Amino acid sequence: MNNSKIWLSSPHMGGTEQKYVQDAFDTNWVAPLGPNVTGFEADLENYLDSNSFVGALSSGTAAIHLGLVLLDVKPGDEVICQTMTFSASANPIMYQGATPIFVDSELETWNMCPLSLEKAIVDRISNGKKPKAIIAVHLYGMPYKVEEIHAVALKYEIAVLEDSAEALGSHYKNKKCGTFGDIAALSFNGNKIITTSGGGAIVTKNNEIKDKAVFLSTQARDYAPHYQHSEVGFNYRMSNICAGIGRGQMEVLDKHILLRRKMHDFYKDYFESIEGVFVLTEINDSYFSNHWLSAITIDSTKLNGRTREDLRLALEEENIESRPLWKPMHLQPVFQNYPYYGEKIAETLFENGLCLPSGSNLVSQDQERIKNVLDVFFK
Repeated sequence: MNNSKIWLSSPHMGGTEQKYVQDAFDTNWVAPLGPNVTGFEADLENYLDSNSFVGALSSGTAAIHLGLVLLDVKPGDEVICQTMTFSASANPIMYQGATPIFVDSELETWNMCPLSLEKAIVDRISNGKKPKAIIAVHLYGMPYKVEEIHAVALKYEIAVLEDSAEALGSHYKNKKCGTFGDIAALSFNGNKIITTSGGGAIVTKNNEIKDKAVFLSTQARDYAPHYQHSEVGFNYRMSNICAGIGRGQMEVLDKHILLRRKMHDFYKDYFESIEGVFVLTEINDSYFSNHWLSAITIDSTKLNGRTREDLRLALEEENIESRPLWKPMHLQPVFQNYPYYGEKIAETLFENGLCLPSGSNLVSQDQERIKNVLDVFFK
């Protein structure tokens, strides 16, 4: 019996990536600039289709960091961040010497709770510190409550940095994720819906801000025949080789989204008749998730005490990777002493939630192996 590893979310090549990479070698464009970088940025701008301007960078983390720099976040400022997320959403706040303020989730999308967000803002202002920015995340590809979050941000005149690292191809009311924030970040890490092996992008609303981001990402070198620097820069630009992979991946992005959504439908259909298991899905037709990762929560009280950890171990026994939901940032040792606003929704999601294999390269035999483990565990 085939017992090869089934990964949570592995890279899935489309077949044309090598053409663009080979072109980079043939033309000796191997530096952090070149035709593939320019082309990849154009591909993304055309895909987002909302007067967006894209700068290709070395990682999604770099995009969030540059976003904070461009929003003028400085040491001593406060930045609100969704607690249910990967640490890359929060770490750049620390890079800037700012203070992270963490906010709980809501139960419908698992993203930032608008009510807790407003409570946090009101309380920080009452303490004499108006937050400088809000980092809102589209968790696992599920759009956050766009209208509610941005209404709060607009009310208090606070910029939104949209972390769309997991949500390329997702949309809300037919507008693509990555186009809602004052600035947005994308990720092309190896496990994302498309990959450049490692990479990311910053999305801005005008070309001047994009040019500033690119300037900062290339060590902020002034225009001069010699190397001159008037401000601190970063080594954050994407290489032409990585961008070549991205150009090939853009050709299969829509196909990958369709396949991820089919995996989500597989889980949704399977768990429909199993009491105690909830599958994260869109709350109405306004939401469209790429379902980068399909995620469930398990109510052990309805499953004879069986927990998400029991299921994780059962899958692991059959060489199938799964993973608990992100551990909330306010529970992480590095962030546990920073302010937190909300209840225990994110904490409960973490305790009971599991991400299941979701790759666009999973085949029917993989689904059958996963189903066999689920059958034994639940039935």
